[in-house]
Formats: sequence, structure tokens, C-alpha cells
Amino acid sequence: MRTSDRKLNPSLKKQVRKTFAQAIADLRDVDEAEKFLSDFFTASEYEVYTKRLAISYWLKRGRSYHNIRENIKVSSATIASVQEMMKKDGFKLIIKKIEAEEWASQWSEKIKKFIK
Repeated sequence: MRTSDRKLNPSLKKQVRKTFAQAIADLRDVDEAEKFLSDFFTASEYEVYTKRLAISYWLKRGRSYHNIRENIKVSSATIASVQEMMKKDGFKLIIKKIEAEEWASQWSEKIKKFIK
């Protein structure tokens, strides 16, 4: 039996998940987060999760399955799976945060040009 097949007590599972989420939330910046994630996940796990986020972002931006498949090197089934995940609140939240960061960055650049 694989370790991942053994079920945690529901109460302990909730506590462990909260601790994991809190640990991530406590990271100070992108560099700390990247360092943690690249050390914590195997290279293939990290790639799977980053591709999943990229797929959702590009779908939100209106890119075609073909474009995503060719650029991110994933199957149509993976894209469809991520498209279903995007209906969940967590995915909606992270995409909003990415869009807000982009918006702030764009306006920051415009303001810098205006000031100069």
C-alpha cells in the first residue's frame, strides 16, 4: 500500500492542511515561496502544478486548446480537466490575484513613464 493510499484521521487531516496553508502564507516573498516549492515538490510535481496554473491563466485569457497544447506541452484532456477545476473558488481566487498583480504592474510602469 502506498503512503498516499493510507487515509488520515479527518481531524488530523484538517489540522495538517491548515498548518501547510499557514506555512505557505507565512512566506515573505516570491523568492522564499519559490525556494520552498522547488525544495518541497519533486521536479515533476512542481512542473505539473505550475503547468496547471499556466493552463488556467491562458484559458482565462482566451487562448485556444491548440495554442495551450503546443506551448505548455500538455494534452487536450489535461486542459479540459483544468477547465473544470477553474469553476472552483480556489482557482478563481488565484487567477484574480494574478490579474490584480498584472494590473498593478502595468499601472506602475505607466506612472513611472509619466513621472519621468
